[in-house]
Amino acid sequence: MATYTKTAEAVAALSPEQYRVTQQSGTERPGTGPLLKNKDPGIYVDIVSGEPLFASSDKYESGCGWPSFTKPIEPANVEEIRDASLGMIRTEVRSAHGDSHLGHVFDDGPRDRGGLRYCINSASLRFVHRDDMAAQGYESYLPQVEEVA
Repeated sequence: MATYTKTAEAVAALSPEQYRVTQQSGTERPGTGPLLKNKDPGIYVDIVSGEPLFASSDKYESGCGWPSFTKPIEPANVEEIRDASLGMIRTEVRSAHGDSHLGHVFDDGPRDRGGLRYCINSASLRFVHRDDMAAQGYESYLPQVEEVA
């Protein structure tokens, strides 16, 4: 079983935007994230720790301007924390092992898929294509990702 941790080297390798989002709980501008329109099969992992967070099969177009998912691929890797910043009550989503700020979860997602919308910053994610998952140690998650067309 893989061990996922936050290291000084991983944090030092972040771009300024990735650092601002993951380490300072920032938010990227809507519609600007490189993974927003990604439709390739694979998984999304924490940019800092590499822990698996979301599967492409649970990604959908919500129209909010950030990648949206109906559920985590590994619920134990995603922590939900009450967030009262900006004068509103929301639920922040952080990676459990990397302690990266990922985004927020809302209850306005597709009802037929559980009703949740995990609204996640591209800057907090690294995409691992289905074809590369086994080589990168994520083969156990292959059954949760749709086949390559």
